[in-house]
Amino acid sequence: MIYRHPLLRSIALATALVGLLGAQTGREIAERADSRPAPADMRSDMTMTLTSRTGSSRTLTVHSARKGEDLMILWFLAPADDRGVAFLTIKRPSGDDEMRMWLPSFRRMRRISTSKRGDSFMGSDLSFEDLTSRSLEDYSYTLLGEEAVEGDAVWILEVVPKPKLRSSYSRIVSKVRQSDLIAIHEAFYDRSGELLKERTTEVAPFGPYLLPVRMLMKNIQKNHTTELTFSNIEVDTGIDESLFHERNLRRLP
Repeated sequence: MIYRHPLLRSIALATALVGLLGAQTGREIAERADSRPAPADMRSDMTMTLTSRTGSSRTLTVHSARKGEDLMILWFLAPADDRGVAFLTIKRPSGDDEMRMWLPSFRRMRRISTSKRGDSFMGSDLSFEDLTSRSLEDYSYTLLGEEAVEGDAVWILEVVPKPKLRSSYSRIVSKVRQSDLIAIHEAFYDRSGELLKERTTEVAPFGPYLLPVRMLMKNIQKNHTTELTFSNIEVDTGIDESLFHERNLRRLP
C-alpha cells in the first residue's frame, strides 16, 4: 500500500521505523528494503560521464523507460557515433533473463549471453549484470554491523550471490541507511575476493518514492569512473508493456 496523504505517510514511516529497529538479521533488512514503495513505471533522461585514469572524459546521453523491476529499455541519443544504440532487458520468472542490444552501425541485434554479463556496458564501469534486477532469493545476506556515515546510521550488509546466479562478483558489501533503507554505498568484490568497484547513490523524493538522481561507480582496479545523473523523471504514466519489445530497439523515442 502507498500512503499518499502526508499525515498517513508520516504515520506509516514511524511504524516502519519501529519495526526496523528490531531487525536482527541481514535477510530481514533486505526484505524491508525490497518492500519500499516503487513506481509501477518510470521514464527518465540520463547523462553518463566516463572518466579515465588520465582525467579524460566522454559523455553519453540516454533516454530510458522501465516497467516494474522486470522490463527496461535504453536508447542512446548522443554522441553521434553512439546515437541509435539501444538495450533491452526482460527478467523472466525462470531466471533466464533476456538481454539484447541493437547496434545500428552494424545493422546487428546482439544477444548478451550469460557468460558475457560481467562485461563492460558501453565502455562504462557498469557491467550488463549491474543493469539487471534480482530477486531476494538470488543472494544470501549477513548483517556485519552498524556505523555512521555523514551523521546517518547505516547497517553494513554482506550480500553473497548464490552459485546458480553465476555472478561476476564474489560478494557485495552494502551500507544501508536506516532512516530510508537506501543503499548509499556498495563495494563489489571480484571472484578472487579483491575489491573491484565502489558505487555511491544519491536519491530524491518523487511523490511517495525515493529515486536515484546521481550514481557514481568507480572501478578501483582500473582507476576509472562512471557518473550517472538523472533528469526529467516521470513516474506512473502508464507505459504499455508492448514497448519492451525487440522491434522498438530500432526506433528512437
